[in-house]
Amino acid sequence: QVQLVESGGGLVQPGGSLRLSCAANGINFGFYNMVWYRQAPGKQRELVASFTNVGRTNYADSVKGRFTISRDNAKRTVNLRMNSLKPEDTAVYYCFAGGLGREYWGQGTQDTVSS
Repeated sequence: QVQLVESGGGLVQPGGSLRLSCAANGINFGFYNMVWYRQAPGKQRELVASFTNVGRTNYADSVKGRFTISRDNAKRTVNLRMNSLKPEDTAVYYCFAGGLGREYWGQGTQDTVSS
């Protein structure tokens, strides 16, 4: 059974930091592109950061320089370090795995940036 389990969300003040983690079970992790998406209330889901199976990273313009994606193939985890958080970063963050013709989503974790 495939599971993507996110953790690390929560409430933080503007300027603060959060670290999200996604643990993947049931997939051959090293073959998958791993992506963090987010969806704010009333908005479409958007790509935040990606880390491909060949080591390439990509970031949305809105998070460049503030967010860092990393992955550990041995532990089958992908992480998102979020610094200098802004209220507009408030959203549900989803972990996504794509590869070998398959796609999987995590259940999402709520991040709220508010004073």
